[in-house]
Amino acid sequence: MTTQPTLATPGLDQHMTEVDAERQRQLARFGDQHHPDGTGSTTDKERADEARRHCDHTTHTGQLTWNDILTEEVCEALAESEPGLLRTELVQVAAVALAWISDLDSRTDGSAR
Repeated sequence: MTTQPTLATPGLDQHMTEVDAERQRQLARFGDQHHPDGTGSTTDKERADEARRHCDHTTHTGQLTWNDILTEEVCEALAESEPGLLRTELVQVAAVALAWISDLDSRTDGSAR
């Protein structure tokens, strides 16, 4: 019998349970999928540069949003063609998405910001 590690980030156990449930739905619907990455194009690299500039700008003007952060991370992942670096970027995408979920869950009134 193996035991699952306790995750250190508050709430992450529940979030990962939800992510796992979604993965199970995907596997049931589509099976185990294998596709080309399709990343690393010049256009994707330009989009990543623009997303970084936009994120820097909104940070400096005090208008940074989760949309800005996640868009930057997704664009950086799409711009990466080396598998190890792509994996790192995709982990960052997942971490930002989970941080955004945590922020949504922390809103006691359920409102958007």
